[in-house]
This record gives sequence, C-alpha cells and structure tokens, in this order.
Amino acid sequence: MAVYGAVEGGGTKFNCLVGTGPDDIRAEIRIPTTKPAETMRLVVDFFRDYESASGEKIAAIGVACFGPVDLNPESSTYGCITTTPKPFWGGAPIVAPLKAAFDVPIPFEVDVNGAALGEARWGAAQGLRNFVYYTIGTGIGAGAMVNGKMLHGLMHAEMGHQMMPSLEGADYKGLCPYHTHCLEDMATGPAIEKRWGTSAENLPPDHPAWALEADYLSLAMHNTVCMLSPERIILGGGVMNQMHLFPLIREKTLQHLGGYIQKKEILEHIDTYIVPPGLGGRAGMMGALAMAIEAAAG
Repeated sequence: MAVYGAVEGGGTKFNCLVGTGPDDIRAEIRIPTTKPAETMRLVVDFFRDYESASGEKIAAIGVACFGPVDLNPESSTYGCITTTPKPFWGGAPIVAPLKAAFDVPIPFEVDVNGAALGEARWGAAQGLRNFVYYTIGTGIGAGAMVNGKMLHGLMHAEMGHQMMPSLEGADYKGLCPYHTHCLEDMATGPAIEKRWGTSAENLPPDHPAWALEADYLSLAMHNTVCMLSPERIILGGGVMNQMHLFPLIREKTLQHLGGYIQKKEILEHIDTYIVPPGLGGRAGMMGALAMAIEAAAG
C-alpha cells in the first residue's frame, strides 16, 4: 500500500505526518517554526528518516502553508510565501526544498484551502461541491470550494481581510499591520486578548467579549453568503473551540441577512449550515494528506 506525506506549515509550528488517512498515521512530528532554512531542513529530514527506517517510499507530499503564498505554477515565486509579517519568512521557499530532496508530486496550497480539502474528503463538507472553511485563531483566513475546486484567482482568497464596520468607535486600533478594521484586525484570538486584557479561554461564556466577537463573525458570514452562496460554512480555529459562540453567530447571521436569502437550508437549518469542522484541529494536516493522495493518483 502506498503511503503519503503531509505538511501543515504554521506560523508557530510545522506539523508533518506520513500515512494514508485519518485512521492510518504511520509517523508524525511537530517542528517549531524558526528560520525558513532550518525549519525546512527538519521537514525534509523527517520524511527521509521515515523512508530509511520503514523501507517505504512516500508517493507524494502535500503541503498546506500559512500565507499569503504564490500558487501560480507559472510564476518564478511559485511555492513561496509572499507578504507575511512574520520575520524572515517573506519570500521563503516552501516547495523547492522538498522538490530538491524528493522526486514525487508535491501539491501546494495555502493552509486554509488545505483544511477545506480535508473537510471535503473526511469531515463536515463531505458530499458538498460549494462551501467555505474559515479558521479563526491567531489569524483569520478562509478557503472557498466552488464547483468542486478550490477558488484561485490572481491568488488564493483572503477573506480574513474583508473590511468590517467600526463597532467600537473609529479610534479603535487592532493588530493587522496592513489594514484598520478588517476581520483579522478585529476578531482573532490576539485581538480578543488585546481588547479584554486576557486570553479567550479565560473569558466566561457570559462575558461581553463573545457578543462582540459574534457580531464581527456574523457580519463575515453575511458577506460570505451574499458573495459566494456556499452550501455550508465551517468555522474552525482556536477561537471557535468556544462552542457557545456558534449559537450567537447563527442568530446574528440570520438577523444580518434579514430574510433576503430565502433558502430553507439557512432559514430552517442554520444549525447545520454554520458548523464546526468534522476533523477538529487536524483539518489542515488531513487536507495536506488528501492533496498528496490525489496528486499521486494523477
């Protein structure tokens, strides 16, 4: 049986594994995200060591990486990170070190698109061809599947940077280095901590933080429904581990839509329209694995 590699590249750690699916993980490692050359050397070493120890050849390695990234195979910077604020990582090559070490397919995606692909194959989007996956954590990003394929245009979607109305006064300054009052500026885990002086997990369910968070996220849901008309929206990431957020977001989304979208999937079944990921925090890793399986099959 063929085995496949997966890399989920994050701003704090790179998760790597070898396996064939969620129920068959042969090896797994978490590598701290330090400088690009050091981090990618350890990623390559993990897969080399697995092949050497097991005698199994990895058939393909899927990579889902934090971004923005260049997804255009015709571009001179394909497989690289582009304008990240993370020190040292702007312009860092991700695919090239793996291609230099392994003569196998290495499909590449931005991290949230990878998570969406994992949910499509094994999670909460099985059987759907049109859906959106958001991650709300240290940052905010979203991937959209349209007619069975991840949405790519000039680059991947950057729904985390959609602009938000000012709910706290025009003078409020968030954390995004590029925009004021974008969704990522206002609704990430670090934004919650900056606003309230403590991390999200320390705030009780009845804290006013959650009503404000639901306001911002439900505005994003309204925008997403109106722009992309997905069959389902999946909300993952560390902030969404606060499960009491889901009823608030669903209720406020219906309020914002105001009955304009007359679809029973939303009006009558909002509980199954805006949902948590079926794969939990492993959606990104499983998505990278799904990418490798598909690439190896040709």
